[in-house]
Amino acid sequence: MRVLKHSHLALVRLVRGGVVIMYAVIETGGKQYRVQEGDIVRVEKLDVQEGEKVDLSKVLLISNEDGIVVGKPYIDGAKVEATVIEHGKDRKIVIFKYKPKKDYRKKQGHRQPYTKIKIEKIVG
Repeated sequence: MRVLKHSHLALVRLVRGGVVIMYAVIETGGKQYRVQEGDIVRVEKLDVQEGEKVDLSKVLLISNEDGIVVGKPYIDGAKVEATVIEHGKDRKIVIFKYKPKKDYRKKQGHRQPYTKIKIEKIVG
């Protein structure tokens, strides 16, 4: 593994068996994900039907055999092509509020919707 310094951020090129693994860092739903081709990722819910393709254009970083490209904040012309596998809801989170000695109790539940996508291709 070879580490390249870029200001205060340490960027890593992944090498397995002498082959550089191409990966990208994308932003969707206010979160950042490190993905490579073939990965299956659960992201915040996207408004796309199951089986359709989606282009994620907010690419922050791409690492390939040529080196590492860092966007400011995004890389122009870069995108990650993905296919929507399914939509679903995450496990339930229980929110329980109470105030001592006041007979106040409130119980709520929440299930966050998500979209499961498969990364097909990294372009850029």
